[in-house]
Amino acid sequence: MTTEFDAVVAGGGLSGLSLVAHLAASPWRDRSVLVVDDAEHQPGAVRWGSWTDRPGLLDAAVSRSYRQVRVHAAGSDGIVPLGRYRYRSVRRADLCRVVHGMLVDRPGFVMRRGRVEAVVDGPDHAEVLLDGQRVEARWAFDSVTPPPAGGEPDARLAFTGWDVECARPVFDADTPTLFDFRTPQAAGPAFVYVLPDDRRHALVEITAFVPHRLVPPSRTARSEALAEYLDTVLRCGGFRVACEESAVLPLHVQPPRETRQRVRAIGARAGLIKASTGYAYERIQRDCDRITASLTRCDHPFAATPAHRRHRLLDAVMLDALDHDPGLLEEMFARLFLRNPAERVLRFLDEDTGVGEELRLITSLPPAPYLRAAAGRIGHGAGRRDG
Repeated sequence: MTTEFDAVVAGGGLSGLSLVAHLAASPWRDRSVLVVDDAEHQPGAVRWGSWTDRPGLLDAAVSRSYRQVRVHAAGSDGIVPLGRYRYRSVRRADLCRVVHGMLVDRPGFVMRRGRVEAVVDGPDHAEVLLDGQRVEARWAFDSVTPPPAGGEPDARLAFTGWDVECARPVFDADTPTLFDFRTPQAAGPAFVYVLPDDRRHALVEITAFVPHRLVPPSRTARSEALAEYLDTVLRCGGFRVACEESAVLPLHVQPPRETRQRVRAIGARAGLIKASTGYAYERIQRDCDRITASLTRCDHPFAATPAHRRHRLLDAVMLDALDHDPGLLEEMFARLFLRNPAERVLRFLDEDTGVGEELRLITSLPPAPYLRAAAGRIGHGAGRRDG
């Protein structure tokens, strides 16, 4: 049975567009690739924030780059220089523009608007059911179908973000706020994140960290907390909301377990949202690098990926400690970022640290809750929850 495409990328969000860009810049540039963009059925972020210390393929999509961040937690307010790292902002519209530009001279790459109804694995090819039609491919990359059935998430992030224009110039245009805990904490730990464009325009986002045993605050409650922050903390003198992003993200320490022959999960579907932070942009770029290298060298996309077992254990310990005492989140963030060099913290969050650096970070945290959580996780296995 002949295949229509060498690959089908199911989903035109962050992971799908990133993978297409990496394929188009690789020896796969002359292959046939179908990209299915289901914009109506796949709402996503207005923009993404991330940090990096190295150049990347999609740097042309970066709209702002910052050398420092602000932290407001546990009664402290500090500006943290990032050293060789930069915190960067990528807008969805800019990412689309850059990726579409890369495909102008790639006739084998086809962008199609449609809805993916199923992605079916097989020994010789994958089948994608697209608006009732069957499309065949040697490989399929899936970011849209539901993940395999599994246990409850280890935690959740519930966020609502507004692109706002304020009546007064209240933002520091050169300094994003990584977290600001000056928002009500009665319903559970929450912080505000501010990504400024200029003195009057910014993405202002509230994120509630929801431990395993708690229920996420409603979208209405998050919106009310955002409005209160703009009015009473920033004193913006009135504001206009240009657009909104809102979602509840499940956080899993262990990535989904899949054994498929012609289908590879990508993005959040592949467990690339980091359990301890909710960040995914740079993790997705690295995964796209691995996929492209594997296709080029091995003629399949399944070459071994880093195990990161130690880092998953550390994520699990943190989530267990917060599950028993959610109020630890504010103190933990304050100690990590205000008592350690930012480069060390960001390397740790990127899972690039060694044991020595990790021990230095761990000793800056309140010891008792994490020792109890570590003992529980080690006793029951890093991927299992105690109770």
